[in-house]
Amino acid sequence: MTNAPLATPGDKPVYKAVRTSRLYEQIVQQIEDSILKGVLKPGDQLPAERELALRFGVSRTAVREAVKALREKGLVEAYSGKGTFITNGTSQAIRQSLDLLIRIGQNEGALHLSELRLILEPEIAGLASKRIEDQLLATMREAVATMDRSLHDPEAYIEADLDFHLALAEAAGNPLILSLLDSIVGLLREQRMRIFAVDGGPERGQFHHKRILAAVERRDADAARELMRDHLRQVGEDSQDSSSNEPASASPAS
Repeated sequence: MTNAPLATPGDKPVYKAVRTSRLYEQIVQQIEDSILKGVLKPGDQLPAERELALRFGVSRTAVREAVKALREKGLVEAYSGKGTFITNGTSQAIRQSLDLLIRIGQNEGALHLSELRLILEPEIAGLASKRIEDQLLATMREAVATMDRSLHDPEAYIEADLDFHLALAEAAGNPLILSLLDSIVGLLREQRMRIFAVDGGPERGQFHHKRILAAVERRDADAARELMRDHLRQVGEDSQDSSSNEPASASPAS
């Protein structure tokens, strides 16, 4: 193994040969640095395993370990027969981290996420009330109409439910909020599926959705915040009912 930097032509990242017993960690660090500096961008393909091994001056086993670690962090995705590609690390990494928390904590993890939503989403509703544009208002109205038609169709109801909350997040006008809420809402899809069958759950969800929508249409930020808090408390209660009735397969009307 050499000590000289491994240069590559054009705009490709320049890697250094690595040493120490945990070689794959240094490979991960160099690729992460390339992502942070913008040298590697979402959608870029990593070189083949053999080429990476040559560039880093390590074995292919070390490269495989590094790619595995990058996948676990949500920074790359491997597709059979196509290669390994850089992902949109912002939302993907958040999603992977939150998913790990849920898997480790199970019931506690779900409770923590519910608490996080209670902290975030009321303020999101308040911001959205001041900033929302007609197109996103139309998205929220259509989501509510779809949920009305889908009280006995979990899949359709839940997708419309997600659209409703993500439209609010988008209307807040902060891409970090949208990325974070997208991660949380996606993680809660399974929980929504579990509590959908709670007696009256979808109907209660719709009661709150319509009140939130009306407040946003009035541009009443204070009301939107408080009504979102009421809604999330209802979701929390239905989640507890769902847990006490397991096993089941339905989802929070949120």
